[in-house]
Amino acid sequence: MIPDYFLYSNSNRRRIKRSYSMRSSGSGDDRDDRGWTNLHVGARKGDLKEVKRLLDEGMDANVAALGPKSHGLTPLHLAAKGGHIKVMDELLERGANIDARTKGACGWTPLHTAAKERNRRAIRFLIENGAFLPDNIEDTRFNPPVHYCPGLEWAYEEMKRVQQESSCSSSGESSYSS
Repeated sequence: MIPDYFLYSNSNRRRIKRSYSMRSSGSGDDRDDRGWTNLHVGARKGDLKEVKRLLDEGMDANVAALGPKSHGLTPLHLAAKGGHIKVMDELLERGANIDARTKGACGWTPLHTAAKERNRRAIRFLIENGAFLPDNIEDTRFNPPVHYCPGLEWAYEEMKRVQQESSCSSSGESSYSS
């Protein structure tokens, strides 16, 4: 638990929370005021070189952001938000959970984040790589309510396209194997 400290000035008392201790190991696991590590920042910026460096140094690809407003975002959520395909690919190669959920009632996945940003390339990439999307867009057990995620219909359109493309290619393959 982070201790609280009291400061006194002009007889006004205010409470100040001690910030997270910053480790200076150089491993990139220091956190900023949002609770993000350097891996979160690199993923959000789309800095593939920095992301690779941090992962090579042993950072966990699934590290969750700490803090009251971060809701447990992972680097993959942030890369999906920015549509950084190469960074998303690297994170997945290094074990990132494609269906990682944020904390809270909705439990957003990286796919939901890409959909909210209406980033079709990121949506397609995540679906092609196995991101889960329930059959029903209105299924709020797995999806945020549609009014919170206006791009969700794009994810469903892409899912249908990918399914159609895979069924066409698999039916073509099965005719050769018969």
